Amino acid sequence: MKISIHRLKDYIPFDHSAEEIAALLTASGLEVEGIDTYESIPGSLEGVVIGEVLTCAAHPNADKLSVTTVDIGSGVVPIVCGAPNVAAGQKVAVATVHTTLYTSSGESFQIKKAKIRGEVSEGMICAEDELGLGDSHDGIMVLDTDLPNGTPANAFFNVARAEVLEIGLTPNRADAASHLGVARDLKALLKKPLDLPPVDNFRVDNENLPISVEVVDAGDCPRYAGLTISGLKVGPSPAWLQDYLKAIGLDPINNVVDATNFILHDLGQPLHAFDAAKIKGSKIRVQRMPQGTPFTTLDEKERKLSGSELMICDTEEGLCIAGIFGGLGSGISDETKDIFLESACFSPDIIRRGSQYHGLKTDASFRFERGTDPNMPVYALKRAAMLIKELAGGEISSQVVDVYPSPVSDHRVPVKYRHITRLIGKEIPKDEIHEILRWLEIEVTNESEDGFVAVVKPYRVDVTREADIIEEILRIYGFDAIPLKEAYQSDFLANHPAKDGNSLQYRMTEILSARGFHEIITNSLTKSAYAEKSPHLEADGSVVILNKLSEDLGVLRQTLLYTGLEVLAHNINRRQKDLKCFEFGTVYCKLGEGYRENKNLSIFLTGNQTAESWLEPAVPVRFSQLYAVVEAVLQKLNVGEPLTEMVEEGAYEYGLKLMLGKKVIGTLGLLATSITRQAEVKQEVFFAELDWSALLKASEGIKKFREISKFPEVRRDLSLVIDQGVSFASLKSLAEKTGGPLLKRIGVFDVYTGDKIEASKKAYALSFFLQDNEKTLTDKVIDKTMGRLMQVFEKEAGAYIRK
Repeated sequence: MKISIHRLKDYIPFDHSAEEIAALLTASGLEVEGIDTYESIPGSLEGVVIGEVLTCAAHPNADKLSVTTVDIGSGVVPIVCGAPNVAAGQKVAVATVHTTLYTSSGESFQIKKAKIRGEVSEGMICAEDELGLGDSHDGIMVLDTDLPNGTPANAFFNVARAEVLEIGLTPNRADAASHLGVARDLKALLKKPLDLPPVDNFRVDNENLPISVEVVDAGDCPRYAGLTISGLKVGPSPAWLQDYLKAIGLDPINNVVDATNFILHDLGQPLHAFDAAKIKGSKIRVQRMPQGTPFTTLDEKERKLSGSELMICDTEEGLCIAGIFGGLGSGISDETKDIFLESACFSPDIIRRGSQYHGLKTDASFRFERGTDPNMPVYALKRAAMLIKELAGGEISSQVVDVYPSPVSDHRVPVKYRHITRLIGKEIPKDEIHEILRWLEIEVTNESEDGFVAVVKPYRVDVTREADIIEEILRIYGFDAIPLKEAYQSDFLANHPAKDGNSLQYRMTEILSARGFHEIITNSLTKSAYAEKSPHLEADGSVVILNKLSEDLGVLRQTLLYTGLEVLAHNINRRQKDLKCFEFGTVYCKLGEGYRENKNLSIFLTGNQTAESWLEPAVPVRFSQLYAVVEAVLQKLNVGEPLTEMVEEGAYEYGLKLMLGKKVIGTLGLLATSITRQAEVKQEVFFAELDWSALLKASEGIKKFREISKFPEVRRDLSLVIDQGVSFASLKSLAEKTGGPLLKRIGVFDVYTGDKIEASKKAYALSFFLQDNEKTLTDKVIDKTMGRLMQVFEKEAGAYIRK
C-alpha cells in the first residue's frame, strides 16, 4: 500500500523526514518496506534554470549553429545552440553543466562543458522533448515569464515531486488502509491533533433526480448511502489529482472516477459512481441474484453469478458486483451527465466469497473483505460529492439516502491494570496509559483502582479484546522502551510435545533427499473424477469445495497418489523419465456428517535406477528398491517391525500392506495401469503411501548411533525348505522372538524354486548375525541359539532344515 508523505501532512503538519516517519510507523506495527519518490517529470528538472539569451551570433565554423551568451542568474555563460528559433532577448530553459536530462523517449544524458567546432559551450538551451515535457524537437522552448534569471525551472513548470511510503499492511490493520488511517497512528505517535476536512459546506442544490434505495438483507449490507449529481461534465482530472493518483500507483481515468479513487485511498471508504441514466426505475436494490445469471463487468468479461455474491441492481437487472467490480452497462463514460454516487458498508464475508469466486481482487474488495468503518459512508459521500462538483461541475440533485437500520455500536472492553503490567513486562503510569488511548481515539470509562472500560470505535475491527487494548498501548508506548532483563522465564499453557513432528519431518526430508529423491508440493485441491474412477476410493468420501474455481479443483484429495502422478506426467512429457519423488501432504475424507484429515507421506519411483552408460546398461526400478526406501523410513523413525500382507487389488497390480498391530500404516507396490493412465502416465510407477500421523505417534524418535561393539559379530547360515505361502517376514518375526538380544539382524541371500524340490515348496538361504555387547560369544552359546531357531522353524513354520 502506497502512502503519500505530502498528503499525510495535510492531516497532521510535521517536519520529520520521510525516513523518520517510516521508522516511527514501523516501530508501531505499520511496517514501511520502502520509500519511493514520484516525479511528474523524470529528474524533476534538477539543474535546469530559467535563463535569458543576451546575445546570439552565427557560429563561425558551422552554418546551422549559433553562439549565444546566456544569463543564468549565477553568471553569464557561452552556449552553442543548434535550434533555428534561438534569438537574443528570449527567456529559455537552460540545463547547466553536470545536469542529467531525461528525454521523452526514456533516454538520459549528462550536460558537460565542451568545445563545439572550436567554440566553448557551458550548458544547453533545451527543447520540449529534451526536458521530458513533450515530443516536439522543432526548436527550443521560449518561455513567457518574468521570473528572475536562475530560478529553478521546476518552479515554472510546476513539477510535482512526492515521497511515497510503501507499507506492508497486515490483514488485521484494515483501519490503516488509507491516508487517514496512517494519519491516526501518527496522531498518537507525534501527539498532534488530526485535521479532518470539514463537510459543513455540503449543500443539496435541488431534488430533481431522486433515486430510492432498498436493501433486501441488512446482514449483507449494514449501511448503504447514496445521492445524485446532475449536469456534470466528464473529462480529464486536474494535474494535482493526476499526480496524486500516479504517486500511489493508480492510473487517472476521468474526473468522476478519479474523485472516487481519491476518497477511497484518502479515507479508506470505497465509492462507486453509476450513470444515473442507466438506472431503470429510478431505484437501487441491494440483493442477491439467481445462480447462473450472466453479468458483464467493466473489463468486458461476461461472468456467471454464483448466487452467493451481493449485487447492486435496478428494477430490472444487475448494475454492479457489490464492493468488488462495476458493471459495463452502468459505468461512467464521456457522455455521462448525471450520476448516482454510492457509499456503503458491506459484510466482509459476502465480499470475500464473491471476490474469491470471480477471481477479482480490487482496491474496494481489499478493504471490504477486512472490514470498513460503518460510520464513514455518509461523510465520505459528502466529501466525494463536493470534490466532484469542484472537478466536473453539476448540482447535487437529491437528499442523501442513508439506509442504516441497525447502527453499529462501539466495542466496550474491560481492562485490568495488572494485566497491562503482566503482558507488557513493565508498569506504565495510569495517566500515560489514558493519554495513549485518548490519542488513539479510544475512550476510557468506568475507571477504578483495578482498571477501566475501553470504548473502541467500530473502525478498529481488530481491537475487541483486553489483549488488543494492551497491544495498542504497547505499540504507541514503544517496544524499545521496555527494558530487557538479563534472564527471562516463560510460562506455557500446555506442555510441549515430547516428539517434535516438524523436526522429524525435516530429518526424514534430509534422509530421502540424500537417497536422490526430490521433494514435491502439490495442490490439496484435485479432480472429483479421480475418486469416481478409482476402485480403492469412495466418491462419496470426497470433500467438495463450495466455491470451487473449476471442476479440476473441485474436491479435496483423499490420497497423495493422483496429484503426485500429475507431477510425474508433467516431467515425463518433457523427457525426464527417471524420477524419484516424495511428498508430505494432508489428505481429507468425509465420514458421515463429519470430516477427517490426515498427514501422509508419499514416495514415487519410475523409470531407471541409473542412466544408461558405456559401463552398464540402464536398470529399471524394482519393487525391492521401493521396499528398501520404505524400510529405511520405518527404521529411522524407530517404530518397530511392521507386519505385511499381500495386496493385489485396488490401486496396485501387486504390493504390500504394512501394519503395526491392527493399524494399517501404509501400502506400497506397483501401480495398476488403470490408475496411472488417469494421469496420462504411460510407464510403470512404484508407489508407497504411509500414514505419517500414525508413524509419528508410534515413533520413538530418530534412531541414534551407538558405539560399535568391541566384541566380534558371528554369522551362521541356514537353508530351509518351506511352503510357498510362508513369507520371509513371518520367518524374521519368529527369529527375532526366539533369538533374543543376541540376534542383531537376519537376511535372505538366496531363494530357490525348481524341479529339485516339491512344486509347493521353496528354499530360503538365511543368514543370522549374532553378537553380545558385553563379551565374546562362545561356540556353546552360538550353537544353543541356532538350535532354538531351527526348532521353532520346524515346529511353527513347518520348515525342513537342509544340513
